[in-house]
Amino acid sequence: MINWFTVKLKYTKQLEDGTLKRVTEPYLLAGMTFTDAEARIYEELGTSINGEFLVTGIARTDIHEIFPLDGSNVWFKCKISYESADADGGKNKKINQFMLVEASTVKEAYDNLSDNMSNLMVDYKVISVAESPIIEVFYPNETTKRVEPREASVASGMVPNTDFNANAETKVLDELDTNE
Repeated sequence: MINWFTVKLKYTKQLEDGTLKRVTEPYLLAGMTFTDAEARIYEELGTSINGEFLVTGIARTDIHEIFPLDGSNVWFKCKISYESADADGGKNKKINQFMLVEASTVKEAYDNLSDNMSNLMVDYKVISVAESPIIEVFYPNETTKRVEPREASVASGMVPNTDFNANAETKVLDELDTNE
């Protein structure tokens, strides 16, 4: 299962006028664990940031869906609400979900959200659309391969024993039978 993490980085950034300023910026990235998220942010931004940078915070973020839009670098956090029937009691249950939408303006973010949610089979309400401080989103890395336990043992230098054959017939020597 992929989780979304907000990772805050502190580094010295060169502004457009040439001055240097110490900034803290949040980035959103997909990862399996907190450790995976930290390793991934170093991998993604380690070469593009000049000088040292420090990870000042990592937090799991409750983002249900992300809707990118080409040409814009501003992200909007949208909250939607809808009702779903409870399987146990039959009562309607109110569900709130957060979406991240890329757009240039609030209206464009609302329109992009509406377009992407048009195939939803339930009626929903857009509760809020607010500009997010997220600088960049890093989607799940397709090249990352999960190592299975058997592959991990071979990769770590441990080789399975080939002398053992589980299908071979073995004779069990019962000491009580031989002593009689």
